[in-house]
Amino acid sequence: QVQLVESGGGLVQDGGSLRLSCAASGNFFGITAVGWYRQAPGKQRELVATIPYISGDITNYADSVKGRFTISRDNANHTLYLQMNSLKPEDTAVYYCYARKRLVGDFWGQGTQVTVSS
Repeated sequence: QVQLVESGGGLVQDGGSLRLSCAASGNFFGITAVGWYRQAPGKQRELVATIPYISGDITNYADSVKGRFTISRDNANHTLYLQMNSLKPEDTAVYYCYARKRLVGDFWGQGTQVTVSS
């Protein structure tokens, strides 16, 4: 099992920045990728960014956040980050971190609310 706890959400003005963190604990064996999803009210959960867990920095971003958001990880401290700059009202959502474990599936955090006011 893997436990994930997000933090860093909040209320920010249009154009502002936030840094989300996701602290992980548990059994990391078999994790292949980690990342962030978000879900806005009335919408489906969508991918925001992913990064390989073990090595490599081949990141993948949703088109809507490219150039504004940066995903990174600190494996020594088992923490995943999402730096969000130039935030827009349409970025308002609950942000979830996830970890994908080979042959097991995905583990999710409880989510953290990000609200961007215009």
